[in-house]
Amino acid sequence: MNEIEIILKSVKDFFTSSMLRIALIPLIATMVILYMLFFAAADFGITSLQEIAIASQNGEEVVIDENAPFYFVWATYFIVFLFKYSFTSWIAGFLLYTIGTVIVLQASVILSIVVIGFLTPMILSILHKRYYSHLTLHGHGSLLSPLWVLLKSGLMMIFLFILLIPVYFVPVLNIIAFALPLYYFFHKLLNFDVSSTILSKEEYKVIYKKEGNSFRLRTLFLYFISMIPFATLFTAVYYIIYLGHAYFIKLDELKKLEKKEEELKSEVIIEEDIKLISN
Repeated sequence: MNEIEIILKSVKDFFTSSMLRIALIPLIATMVILYMLFFAAADFGITSLQEIAIASQNGEEVVIDENAPFYFVWATYFIVFLFKYSFTSWIAGFLLYTIGTVIVLQASVILSIVVIGFLTPMILSILHKRYYSHLTLHGHGSLLSPLWVLLKSGLMMIFLFILLIPVYFVPVLNIIAFALPLYYFFHKLLNFDVSSTILSKEEYKVIYKKEGNSFRLRTLFLYFISMIPFATLFTAVYYIIYLGHAYFIKLDELKKLEKKEEELKSEVIIEEDIKLISN
């Protein structure tokens, strides 16, 4: 089965009633969490910082509450400095709106991927029963493994975001700089969720060693889909279906290869036994 066939088969599976019902869960959960985070952020002073930015831009005096949290004070001084001059004011305005938009979009992607991780076994179980019941699944990892991967990947993503700060000011390159950390998180979490549900550690090492680049290209393709504003809210289930089919197919190929090798070994043993008897 070629890649186009896998993509089309995954689309067909996505639009089945069982998968569409599951797709509602990350949609509703992510929207609720984003809604809560919006009001939490407002409580932490984002509205006040916007008012300070406008006042600073208009040359008005900015008064800072002595009882305000330290991060609010630092952010206030930083915003006042940026908006004091016309050139830095233009850059600051552009960055605030751009970064704000990117943060909202990327937050929706991250939340959807985290939520869909809890639904991965259910989705793959449906695919397994429908197409791959002849395969025995040997998932690996413990209950804490997804949390460890989530924490490790999240910390690395934050580190990459900080490391690439200088590149954010370079046109065109800043798009890649924003996208790279999230793609790293996206690939690690999605790939682990699917592979750890289907494969044993040994099977994963064999398949990923040979097909690692193919799976990176697949997650890159899915990442481009996720960059469509809020697309991940609706399509997260499709990501699991698509990667699930890819891993099931590779597992099937691996098992067939192992079976052939065992048959060859049996034939060799039989031939050696016949030679011994003949001698």
